[in-house]
Amino acid sequence: MTIALESRSAGDRSSALRARQRRRRLTVLAFLAPWILGVLIFFVYPLVDTVYLSFTRYDLLSPPQWIGLRNYEFAFTKDPQVRKAAWNTLWLVVILVPARMLFGLAVATLVTRLKAGLGVFRTVFYLPALVPPVAGVLAFVFLFNPATGPVNQILGALGLPQPLWFNDPQLSKPSLVLLGLWGVGDLMIIFLASLLDVPKEQYEAAALDGVNPWQRLRYVTLPNISPVLMFAAITGVIAALQYFTEAVVAASVASGQATTGGGNAALLGYPEGSTLTYAQWLYVMGFKNYYLGYASALAVVMFVVSLGVTLILLRRSRSLVHGAEGTR
Repeated sequence: MTIALESRSAGDRSSALRARQRRRRLTVLAFLAPWILGVLIFFVYPLVDTVYLSFTRYDLLSPPQWIGLRNYEFAFTKDPQVRKAAWNTLWLVVILVPARMLFGLAVATLVTRLKAGLGVFRTVFYLPALVPPVAGVLAFVFLFNPATGPVNQILGALGLPQPLWFNDPQLSKPSLVLLGLWGVGDLMIIFLASLLDVPKEQYEAAALDGVNPWQRLRYVTLPNISPVLMFAAITGVIAALQYFTEAVVAASVASGQATTGGGNAALLGYPEGSTLTYAQWLYVMGFKNYYLGYASALAVVMFVVSLGVTLILLRRSRSLVHGAEGTR
């Protein structure tokens, strides 16, 4: 009799425990429901629909027609603009992202060494990042205007060459890099916070060991801020793969026409296609020419490339982050 009562009591406790766990799970799901619905509606569904449309001929007016891999075949073999846009975008990824990281880290290091006026210099360097992208590009292109811009006027007064900047196919992408360096305040703030978080004891130990500044940077600073550097690299690569606004506005202003260039083939990527990016060509195909099936295929390729690069960097970041944690 006693054994039966104990068994029934244990069963009741087990049932009550399962009921509490069920209620806890339901409570967690209730709190997560807004996020789950948002991901399903604004990410999963558009992604699945884009993948489907990439295998169709679709112009937004008539129903999609299944054409298999023709959109991808055309993109990889028959569309010369895709190759040009992909090359320009790759150039920006390889040059712009490291340049912004190096310049942002240099500025952050300089700010940390200032003894007076730290807040003023921090504000001055960060202000360009607060300027809206279109307004910032308009101002920057005006400054580098070959005929009337103050930059060329100063260079002329010093007897130096006066480049065409955004009007020169050889200098248009480097000019975009200068634009990116001008607005490096967002990275500067992140790097500044990470530099201030480096333990001072490690710098003191390095000084006692007689290390030079390069060794201190390599063996103390960089290992400690490597997670932040990896974050900046991943977000920078993703932003460069989607580079759009600055290139479009710079091309339209430099050409003297306030348009994105969708209806004017000569203006697209001005000058001579040197500022044409992959995201810009995707936009033109999808929302100017209404080849939404082809634009979906381009979007899928961009997503796959972005995901692949991100996974590679994340895989690489494990050893870097582990090494940084081991130094603490």
